[in-house]
Amino acid sequence: MKNLENFYINGAWVSPKNASPFDVINPSTEEVCATISLGSSADADAAVMAARAAFEGWSQTPVADRIGLLKTLSEVYNDRAEEMAQAISLEMGAPQDLARAQQVGAGSWHLGGFLKALESFEFDRMFTETEATLYEPIGVCALITPWNWPMNQIVLKAIPALATGCTAVLKPSEIAPLSGILFADFIHEAGFPKGVFNMVNGEGAGVGSELSAHPEVDMVSFTGSSRAGKLISVAAAETLKRVSLELGGKGANIIFADAAEKAVSQGVARCFRNTGQSCNAPTRMLVEKSRFEEAVAQAIETAEATRVGPASEEGKHIGPLVSAAQFDKVQGLIEQGIAEGARLVAGGPGRPEGLNRGYYCRPTVFTDVTPDMEIYKQEIFGPVLSIMPFDDEAHAIALANDTPYGLTNYIQTEDDEKRRRVARRLRSGMVETNGSGFAQGSPFGGYKQSGNGREGGAWGLEEFLEVKAVSGWNRS
Repeated sequence: MKNLENFYINGAWVSPKNASPFDVINPSTEEVCATISLGSSADADAAVMAARAAFEGWSQTPVADRIGLLKTLSEVYNDRAEEMAQAISLEMGAPQDLARAQQVGAGSWHLGGFLKALESFEFDRMFTETEATLYEPIGVCALITPWNWPMNQIVLKAIPALATGCTAVLKPSEIAPLSGILFADFIHEAGFPKGVFNMVNGEGAGVGSELSAHPEVDMVSFTGSSRAGKLISVAAAETLKRVSLELGGKGANIIFADAAEKAVSQGVARCFRNTGQSCNAPTRMLVEKSRFEEAVAQAIETAEATRVGPASEEGKHIGPLVSAAQFDKVQGLIEQGIAEGARLVAGGPGRPEGLNRGYYCRPTVFTDVTPDMEIYKQEIFGPVLSIMPFDDEAHAIALANDTPYGLTNYIQTEDDEKRRRVARRLRSGMVETNGSGFAQGSPFGGYKQSGNGREGGAWGLEEFLEVKAVSGWNRS
């Protein structure tokens, strides 16, 4: 891959002003797979000022022109999808099947959803016969994205920013930066004007903090931990810039006695997908008491049948955790769960048998988990599931809502009225029921400490827009 040590600023790949080298580690092998540059405040400032200079012209381009460029970008993205899949697999450990179908596929899915929304979006609306409501781009946007679903999050931020007439500076995760570098190359190939999109690699405490506090940045869109989201909000407060946050989760999967036979096995697999490194993973399985023992047995069987292996291998399996730090965190929480009295029924500490190198984690299931335990409260971000029984509907709702997070909850029941009733009571931005996925352009985001704002489709476009009321605007 080209330009690993450069940044994309003002339409060109440029050498850092003041940067230090940083090794990217292949989590499947623990070996260095690339070396990038970590930028400084000077690099971040150069990118922001390029975006500021480009904003006036880009914000006034006709929507049809922006749609044309985004369609070209979509073609480039699809033509080079295999490159992207290999970059993601290498940098963060997504197995080949997952990297192609879901990691890369998420980007093309969301890009298509934004194009559909943009083609019918009304930027100028008549409020009354003589008053207009105008939706206008907010300005220069800092986009700070995580390592766990690189293209999902980059596309959910960069595309609506550019589509609405904003200019952008992307800071991808330094742990998994290869996909962000490749995306910037896609932007360049598609022919976007200079300065409209810029990319600088760096650490959160360096480039991320500089972007969050920069007086020429009008908005920060961040996906990551709730801890980091709070720090970004504090840094952004000085200039009162808009902050959109998509943060952690501790989703509950409520399985009623009448749920489909496959509800438990599918719930376990959903928890372990992407090696459990998803903010919307259903990591707390709540099962109606009459079905609890059966559910535990099914969960054990599913966990023990889950294959773990290198990201380079084909077939259905889970790969490694992303880094040594993440491996240590997950191992520590598994050990803490055992120490606090949770009953380990599958998996446990250490690597799976036969894997002595790489950040591999055993698919793990706990029962006898209580609300005072850390594995109940913390977002583990690994293939670790907690199963708890509930007495009745009210008890299930209380357990599900007993968390500072509120991103995604899940319901499994054949009773349509109960499903709707419970969904209304759950304090989360999304509720998935009976395994039915969300539609293209559906709003993604959470309640409480899972963040604010929404991504995807028309809701994602609105995140990057200001609203202006104009009187005396007669219909033409």
